[in-house]
Amino acid sequence: MAKSKNHTNHNQNRKDHRNGIHRPKKLRKQSMKGVDQKLLRNMKFCRKFNKSREELLKLEQNLKQNKK
Repeated sequence: MAKSKNHTNHNQNRKDHRNGIHRPKKLRKQSMKGVDQKLLRNMKFCRKFNKSREELLKLEQNLKQNKK
C-alpha cells in the first residue's frame, strides 16, 4: 500500500488572501490580564485620587463662577 501524504500547502495562500490578510486590531487600552494584583490595586487608587488636568480646570472655572 502506498504511503499517504502528510502535509501540503496547496491553496492555503489563496484562502488566506481571499478576505485579505490584516494585522490584529489594536485596542485602546491594553489588557491588564495577568498583571500583579497589588499593582492593579495601587493603580485604582492612583486614578481615584489624582484628578486629571481637565477635571482641575473645570473645578477652577466653577469656583470662579461661584465667587462672582
